[in-house]
Amino acid sequence: MSTLYSFAPEIWLASGPVITAALGFRYSTRMAVIRLQNGGLFIWSPIALSDKLRDQIDALGPVRHIIAPNHRHDSFLAEWATAYPQAQLHAAPGLAEKRPDLSFSSTLSNTPQADWQTEITQSVVGGNSITTEVVFFHKASRTTLFTDLLQQFPKGWFRGWRALVARLDLMTEPTPSVPRKFRLAFRDKTTARKALKKILGWPTKAVVVAHGDPVTTDGAAYLDQAFRWLKIRSR
Repeated sequence: MSTLYSFAPEIWLASGPVITAALGFRYSTRMAVIRLQNGGLFIWSPIALSDKLRDQIDALGPVRHIIAPNHRHDSFLAEWATAYPQAQLHAAPGLAEKRPDLSFSSTLSNTPQADWQTEITQSVVGGNSITTEVVFFHKASRTTLFTDLLQQFPKGWFRGWRALVARLDLMTEPTPSVPRKFRLAFRDKTTARKALKKILGWPTKAVVVAHGDPVTTDGAAYLDQAFRWLKIRSR
């Protein structure tokens, strides 16, 4: 059962149920909750909404914004939209077309919404044929939030041929890494590098990822190393 815990000032994390994706690959899930200065809650990459989790969320404040940071993290949006009909639902580019059953208030861009623009900034990482991901930075805690572009699974998480694929895909590295399939999917590296330049300019202390353990210190240096392969320009 999901339990919300404090990660940094005004930001909480919770791990959700393991979900099974294509070809039987199992993925851990994680969400973040940021309490804005006006008391409203910013829900990033929502996980399954249990009664216990809902009670913990409601104790923090009213849910104002529900964020789907890429078009792959939509499994639990409907239940959150039903539970919090007053909240605004925000979609990463491409998700609204995938989920016509949901009513989105906005499509996320490089410009933060007015409700959080002084507290959270964001960068749309485009140019990838798998997904377009919106990366967020919470200024007060100096925490950067990644969804699928950084992943890490412990040794033994995958079994059999899936373990081999995961290792070759860089999914089981010692620290969260960009999976090889995502690296190859960056068809427009100029667009990706522009987004990365913005992200690397943030004074990141901690990095939270949806699939893997958070990086809690020297986040800026860690991100610089994690994306060093993308900064190398081909001659």
